[in-house]
Amino acid sequence: MTRLDALLGLELPLLQAGMGAVAGPALCAAVSRAGAGGTLALYKEPPARAARLVREVAAATDRPFGVNVVPEVTGPARCLDQLRAVLPELPADGFVTTFGLLGADAVRAVQASGHPLVVQTGTLADAGTALGQGAAALVLQGTEAGGHLLGRDPADRLLATVRARHPRAVLAVAGGIATGTDLADAVARGADGAMAGTLFVPAEESTAHPEFKRRVIEAAADDTLITSLFDIGWPHRPHRVLHNPLTTTDRAPATFIATTRVDGRNHPVPRYSAAAPGDATTGRIEEMAMYCGRSCTRVTTAHPAAAIVARIRREYEAGRQTAESAPNATTAAHTSRSEELHRIQER
Repeated sequence: MTRLDALLGLELPLLQAGMGAVAGPALCAAVSRAGAGGTLALYKEPPARAARLVREVAAATDRPFGVNVVPEVTGPARCLDQLRAVLPELPADGFVTTFGLLGADAVRAVQASGHPLVVQTGTLADAGTALGQGAAALVLQGTEAGGHLLGRDPADRLLATVRARHPRAVLAVAGGIATGTDLADAVARGADGAMAGTLFVPAEESTAHPEFKRRVIEAAADDTLITSLFDIGWPHRPHRVLHNPLTTTDRAPATFIATTRVDGRNHPVPRYSAAAPGDATTGRIEEMAMYCGRSCTRVTTAHPAAAIVARIRREYEAGRQTAESAPNATTAAHTSRSEELHRIQER
């Protein structure tokens, strides 16, 4: 058991990322039931609907699960409203994850609820700020990760830097995690666990659009790129996505190209929107942002979340045994992969 397991009551030190348009109640509950850290994406959900979604997850699992908020998208006031709505509905063993730093009022609300606060950061400075605010754990996001990026360092470099400065902190890594071997390598490097997003996009319970799932399964690492194209609704934050027709042409007019249906209402989606395509999205799906990390090379099939977590667990246990029996070989193998990754990132 790692310190992340112990903190959150998990059987496997793996958190599923709270991805908008992907991580709905079904995926969150399925990952939770399998023993990992299922996480419900609140994203821009209105507070009343967010509370309803949390109740739906709580009715579907008796294992710990979390909720994820994105304060830089919702704004501090809306984020606080979301938290005030969902915290009373979150079971006692639930947890809260946040993409980026929370405002002081939101931090106090989480702490008053008694739920652990897990903060995703991408820099040493933000890691220190989050711990100073009372975060129970950090997720250190590397540039290998899909989605919006919080820093400029690969995950292993960021982990080494933060671990050196904060040796007692509970640290997970995000970016490059698609197998149990990846997870075991992260723990061997000093992490207490990891967060995975790309791994769960094609899961049967994921609400990602079928074309999004297909693209992730068929993609290789070099089919992803870091860009700032998809900035409507989430400006000033670079993101890693799959190549699509918009990433190889000059910027076109930001006209409406798709529609997403939520709670019986249609919402138009403009070209260059930050919104990812969900299963209720229709239109020019191929032009929408499909967030995907470099780990997609090792994501090759669509399975139920329980099967994904079970595979990760088997590979993780085997990887830990290998690390304990031959630590030098494990370190050398990781060093080779890490150096290649750094060469790719620096190009």
